[in-house]
Amino acid sequence: MVSQVLNGQKNAKLLLNKHFVSRLARRARESDSLLCVGLDPHPDLLAQPTAAAARDFCLRLISACAPYACAFKPNSAFFEAFGGEGMGALRDVISAVPDSIPVILDAKRGDICSTAEAYERAAFDTLGADALTASPYLGRDSVAPFLNRPERGVFVLCKTSNPGADEFQALPVGSGEPLYLQVARQAQRWSENDNLGLVVGATDPEALEKVRSVAPDMWFLVPGVGAQGGDLEAALTAGLRSDGLGMLVSVSRSLAMATDPAAEARSLRDAINDVRRRLSSRRTAGSDARQIALTLLRAGCVRFGQFTLRSGQRSSFYLDLRRLASHPWALRVVAAAFVRLLRPLEFDRLAAIPYAALPIGTAVALAGDWPLIYPRREKKAHGTRSVIEGEYNPGETVVLLDDLITTGESKFETIQKLESAGLRVRDLVVLVARGQDANEVMAAAGYCLHAAVDLPRLLCEWREMGAVTPEQYSESMVDLE
Repeated sequence: MVSQVLNGQKNAKLLLNKHFVSRLARRARESDSLLCVGLDPHPDLLAQPTAAAARDFCLRLISACAPYACAFKPNSAFFEAFGGEGMGALRDVISAVPDSIPVILDAKRGDICSTAEAYERAAFDTLGADALTASPYLGRDSVAPFLNRPERGVFVLCKTSNPGADEFQALPVGSGEPLYLQVARQAQRWSENDNLGLVVGATDPEALEKVRSVAPDMWFLVPGVGAQGGDLEAALTAGLRSDGLGMLVSVSRSLAMATDPAAEARSLRDAINDVRRRLSSRRTAGSDARQIALTLLRAGCVRFGQFTLRSGQRSSFYLDLRRLASHPWALRVVAAAFVRLLRPLEFDRLAAIPYAALPIGTAVALAGDWPLIYPRREKKAHGTRSVIEGEYNPGETVVLLDDLITTGESKFETIQKLESAGLRVRDLVVLVARGQDANEVMAAAGYCLHAAVDLPRLLCEWREMGAVTPEQYSESMVDLE
């Protein structure tokens, strides 16, 4: 019976690891990249007009760009043009992509169900692709065969980047909204296995923003940056999810024509990440502060009166963030704020400080799909006698998580336990910082503090909401000086 349970758990874990969207998100985090490298062996770019030349052209791009790619997207048409040899070359190209990197076959299939089933076998079984592009024009049954396997994905054409896209895609339908938004709505209903994304061009940022508002959680494949004139920053601003993911920026010609494709891929990845970091900072400084302030109020985490803090300081208000554990909706809000701060950082595991940060750390680990450990306050007196609970390897980098920071001095005991176990600590991420003193204390010790919001900003938000009186606000601000 035990072996059956263990085997069931193992199979469930394997299935989760193979799920297309999970694989895609994992690759995005591991590579710190949203770059999708298009493999378009256009005849003008080949040394000879042969299938072998097309294969070699793509293999060179794969070798050069793999460290910086979240996904590869071979274009089937350029291989089909070479007949049977071309399809063999396409199979070789897909096989050459490292297993950790998803391959999206750009084939734009769309036909009746029985034909779609044949296309599905060809793309996934014969060629070995992880996902493909498809047209929704024939309706759900033409897309359904591609969605039956959770480990495979499909990106449905929604708002494409070509000049003639608006002839049909922008036509008003139903209540008057454009057809492409109806496609986005319908596609979400089709995605029973959560393995369907949308193709939305970078050439129309306004449309991209509208599609994101209709489909807030879906992954987008976004062509059109570069040669087609799409603006990278405008596209990312319009299309990124609130967690900094959800977009694959597809680039083909600028990489294929670069004298150094590896350098060009690295430059594109870094340009994308620069925009992601700036957008994350804006969100954290703006909407996150108000949302966190409202969440803490609703969860009863803030009280006004006279209190003595753990640091020994006196305060006219008290934040009891342990109450978050009793409110799953509040934990989700807090976890999303942590995820946005964590995305740009480089680390192997999260480490939560007992006890207040344990439920927060668990919520963050689930939201970001990151492994979690935690150092015990006291050494375990039985069993493994562990000082640190959870799996880890010496030499790994961990990010320390906590709910609140005042001076920062209390964090060093936990850091010392982690570092004594051979782990590296560079960053500390907290929900609330009481002031600026902790930044200086942590920086002087060689650590970087990241806070979702500071108390002065929370107090301002509560004052604007009418949750604190002017007298309470003034007294609290004095306490923070």
